[in-house]
Amino acid sequence: MKILIIEDEQHNSRLLNGMLKKARPDWEITAILESVKSSISWLQTNPMPDLIFMDIQLTDGICFSIFEKVEVESLIIFTTAYDEYAIQAFKVNSVDYLLKPIKEEKLENAIMKFEKLIKLSDKSVLPDYKELIDTIRTKEKSYKKRFLISGATSYFKIDVEKIAYFYTENRVSFAVTFDGKEHVLDLTMEKIVEQIDPEKFFRANRSIILNSESVLKFENYFGGKLIVTLLHPLKQTITISRLKATEFKSWLDS
Repeated sequence: MKILIIEDEQHNSRLLNGMLKKARPDWEITAILESVKSSISWLQTNPMPDLIFMDIQLTDGICFSIFEKVEVESLIIFTTAYDEYAIQAFKVNSVDYLLKPIKEEKLENAIMKFEKLIKLSDKSVLPDYKELIDTIRTKEKSYKKRFLISGATSYFKIDVEKIAYFYTENRVSFAVTFDGKEHVLDLTMEKIVEQIDPEKFFRANRSIILNSESVLKFENYFGGKLIVTLLHPLKQTITISRLKATEFKSWLDS
């Protein structure tokens, strides 16, 4: 089997490559690509692989742009770190859909599903990728517009657009508004990030979620990391890891 990996983070591509070699030693990884542009070029000039592992969010855009330039005749397993997409659409219109970090058991199940489809040897089993793209692009996800805050004797609301950033300390989550006021939220950071618009908010690390309007500047740091300065600085230094630095820059530039 000839396999193509489309993944923009080297750590994830190396990890997936190693997992595939362990799971199916006889499979050939024909290429590992990092962007929409390089993927289009490669697919236009090389024979179609049997299977593509395709990350959804790449350095230069969303992977769906590939299908606008190339008629993909390969089966696909989509991978992503985000679950806000139409999961059911992926399950219907692809071999499988894997959330990162990918678990060996989930990968093995996806591979077995692919192998069953291959045994059919029927082009009619090829998913309708156009239908998938249409489903994703027309799907409107509603994000939280406000949070309800519990006061000493009453409740009040805070509009999400007024929140400069969220942070957690000693397992307690806080929302900090642009006027510098802090409010306790009875939610984990994981629950918060599920409910807010990823175009406006970015999870810088495990303990910080930033509103793009709160970012004053950022600077290069050693090891490919970034240091972020906010309009209302936190006590702690906000560091973006090397693996998330490109994603962070793309988010701010979008």
